[in-house]
Amino acid sequence: MNKKALIGVGIILVIAAIFIRKYYFTEFNYVGTVEAARIDLSSRLAANIEKYNFQEGDLVKENDLLVTLDCKDIGISRDYATKTYDRSEKLLKSGSLPKEAFDLVLKNKQEIDLKWSWCKISSPIAGTILTNFMDDKEWVVPGTKLTSISDLTNIWTYIYVEQPMLSQLEIGTEVEGFIPELSEKKFQGKIIKINSEAEFTPKNVQTREERSRLVFGIKIQFENRNKVLKPGMSIEVKLPKTKD
Repeated sequence: MNKKALIGVGIILVIAAIFIRKYYFTEFNYVGTVEAARIDLSSRLAANIEKYNFQEGDLVKENDLLVTLDCKDIGISRDYATKTYDRSEKLLKSGSLPKEAFDLVLKNKQEIDLKWSWCKISSPIAGTILTNFMDDKEWVVPGTKLTSISDLTNIWTYIYVEQPMLSQLEIGTEVEGFIPELSEKKFQGKIIKINSEAEFTPKNVQTREERSRLVFGIKIQFENRNKVLKPGMSIEVKLPKTKD
């Protein structure tokens, strides 16, 4: 084989390699929205907020006192109910008070004690304060949102892939996420769930190549030790290179 022929073969091989790399192996990038378990804590009473003990972004432990309501009126009622209960208990033991009357006193005390417990709102989990919806001294009514908390170490997103991709993915597959706005900062993740039923592509999801209308949801959990990822952020997900 002469020199020109060898050069020609070499060029063909290079072109073929480029073609195979570009069209035979495809790097899939998808966009998902960061999610986290979020708990909104609301008031059960009509009262003024006495104090927020933590600010947005603060780390809290389970059972930390987050919000205190001004419950002076309930406190007065509680003191009176406690004294009435103590007297009634003595009268019951001496036989001077009917059991039915004592039960009413007990029920009243229990109801007031329950309301008193609602005056202090504690964190049900260890996490990060996302939002304080009100300010100190503001008046709230039952159902008013006071604060929201989330465990930012447990972060995930859903992406949606076409059926041909399913054979390339499995639970535990490692993937990479990145956020262009953060200088392409990368986050390591892994697939923790693959939906068993197809669905139509959600309107808020963008895929690089939509080969079919039906897609499967893939749940990916990311490491977030420094709590950079926040709920609502968009994250691009790079799946392993697979055959097209």
